[in-house]
Amino acid sequence: MDPNIDDKSESRLYIGNLDLRITEAALLKMFSPYGKIISEDFLWHTRGPKRGEPRGFAFIQYSTKEEAELAKEKMHGRFACGRPLVVRLAGEKCLLETADKSTKTASEGQKMLLIGGGGAMGQTSRTAKIAAIKNKLKSLEEESSRTKKQKQDDNIS
Repeated sequence: MDPNIDDKSESRLYIGNLDLRITEAALLKMFSPYGKIISEDFLWHTRGPKRGEPRGFAFIQYSTKEEAELAKEKMHGRFACGRPLVVRLAGEKCLLETADKSTKTASEGQKMLLIGGGGAMGQTSRTAKIAAIKNKLKSLEEESSRTKKQKQDDNIS
């Protein structure tokens, strides 16, 4: 196995649960204080009705593993546009699933993944999901009240 591939995956972060209003530039600005970013992959829908819209996740490659670890530590769970960011090492999801299967029977491991969405981090991600839903509801309520007020103002004039 090529050691460069391991090094790359150790310094590459997955950033998920991105609000669709977050741009590539904003993402780079949020993550640049933690180290030298050598590449960034901001994913877009390439076909279908959402073509050209952001997919809600990205990958950032730092020059060192330590920078990636620092960014993960500082940014995981931090709110951006009302949503908690999910930040982990790009190769980490596979490691968590493997750990679950080796410590539990296969069926228990699968239940944990289905219920918790991330095995060992199940409780954290469940809390993060609840917070994200609450924030989404709040923003929808605010948007709804703004729309109603705008309609009232239009009717007055």
